[in-house]
Amino acid sequence: MDILTLAANNLLSPIILSFALGVAAALARSDLSIPQAVAKGMSIYLLFAIGFKGGVSVADHGIDATLGLSLLAGIILSFLLPLIAFALLNVMSGLSRLDAAAVAAHYGSISIVTFVAGTSVLESAGIASEGYMVAVAAAMEAPAILSALWLISRGDSGRKMENDLWREIMLNGSIVLLVGSFIIGMVTGQEGLAEIESFIVSPFKGVLCLFLLDMGLVAGRGLREGGKVMRPGLLAFGVVMPVIGSVAGLGFGVLLGVSTGGVMLFMVLGASASYIAVPAAMRVAVPEADPSIYLTLSLGVTFPFNLTLGLPLYLSVAQWATGG
Repeated sequence: MDILTLAANNLLSPIILSFALGVAAALARSDLSIPQAVAKGMSIYLLFAIGFKGGVSVADHGIDATLGLSLLAGIILSFLLPLIAFALLNVMSGLSRLDAAAVAAHYGSISIVTFVAGTSVLESAGIASEGYMVAVAAAMEAPAILSALWLISRGDSGRKMENDLWREIMLNGSIVLLVGSFIIGMVTGQEGLAEIESFIVSPFKGVLCLFLLDMGLVAGRGLREGGKVMRPGLLAFGVVMPVIGSVAGLGFGVLLGVSTGGVMLFMVLGASASYIAVPAAMRVAVPEADPSIYLTLSLGVTFPFNLTLGLPLYLSVAQWATGG
């Protein structure tokens, strides 16, 4: 399947069209909205389902050296990408050091929804991937925050890591749920999956469509309200940086010798930008940084790019690189 066919199929999928509906509704100032409690419930469901299924896959596959090396690769990737993003922002954006470091942190961490959408693209294409990539995703949440704080500390030696920040990093709800459900799936295996399959397998894509409808609403509002801070250089960064991150992910995936699906997911993780865990940490660590910049970039620019054009591009490149 060539890249144009992949892109067309992806753009016309219910998942992408649900996101587009949300963006269009927000830009048109519709009163359509998803109650916050419902949106949170859907995110809990998605995190649990993807973590559990990943754990079951690891139980079937077994723990080996490739898993450990993949985790290490994810951590290294998460540490390095903010440094690249920071340098790129200094050239392209003219942001202050604090704002540039805060934005950079988002591009070393990951978007779990982009990851989930990537797994859905693989499933639709009939391509398998390593279940432990869920664990790699979880491992990439925190290192980018530490990397960004190091960048900030170089210009502000008086800034210290507060206890509240450590709590945000280590006990972030999405990390706890993702890792916890992964462990449950790994311990219970196929028998555990059989017990709750009707809950976490069949409804999964339908819930993902509704969740992405809400994400589209949020992204559309961000673009509408944060447009005044989005200079051309920042907009360009929001598209260029995920491509750079995906190339780094490609290199790690090919070096480790993972499957075509695994390489694609490494690219997705390298390309995605956090809009949940990192913003929460930045509010504690760098309250002076402008959230309208980093949230609009990660959720309003990079997320739509990855969802619509990035995923088919990454899959096509992964197939080319692995011969899959």
